[in-house]
Amino acid sequence: MATVHSLAAVALLAILCSHGTLASDADLLQDFCVVDKTSQGRLHANGFPCKDAKDVIADDFFFSGLHMAGNTTNKQGSNVTNVNVAQVPGLNTMGISLARVDYASNGLNTPHTHPRATEILTVLEGSLYVGFVTSNPESKLFAKVLNKGDVFVFPQGLIHFQFNHGTSNAVALVALSSQNPGVITVGNAVFGSKPSILDGILAKAFQVDKNIIDRIQAQF
Repeated sequence: MATVHSLAAVALLAILCSHGTLASDADLLQDFCVVDKTSQGRLHANGFPCKDAKDVIADDFFFSGLHMAGNTTNKQGSNVTNVNVAQVPGLNTMGISLARVDYASNGLNTPHTHPRATEILTVLEGSLYVGFVTSNPESKLFAKVLNKGDVFVFPQGLIHFQFNHGTSNAVALVALSSQNPGVITVGNAVFGSKPSILDGILAKAFQVDKNIIDRIQAQF
């Protein structure tokens, strides 16, 4: 009987380990897999073809420009300068990326989610009111005012935002746990999809008149 229990425990452990392996990225089998933008590479990792190692150069791991302020003259009063695998092909398979976010006074990085990454934000200049909302049914808001040097974490997949409630510009540096975290802006997704979600559906979802939905959709 003890032997049977031991075998069952080993089998259960094997299943758990297998599930854990499937739920995370595989370990790299080479030093790097720089994206081959010409799509001529024969080795693929995470959907991108790899350059031949002999053709890789230092600039494949390089980006310049985060010292430059982004243009915040838009409706939201904010600008995101991304540094992910699209800008740095050497980030492929590395599982990290970052971004600079600039905010004008009263600027807003509108509610959004990153489906593939946790985000950690550091305020470099100014003051921000930030927060995220937990999943249903609690939908609890965790929010805090951040000042220069403060850090805040937004869990993967949860809706979050940043708002500059100060009178001067603000700047934040963001790190993300994915080479390509993705972004879903709530307003754009709901009211600006192509083709549009039927106004009757949105009116029912938000419990408002269709005319209100039509006016909101016109903004996107």
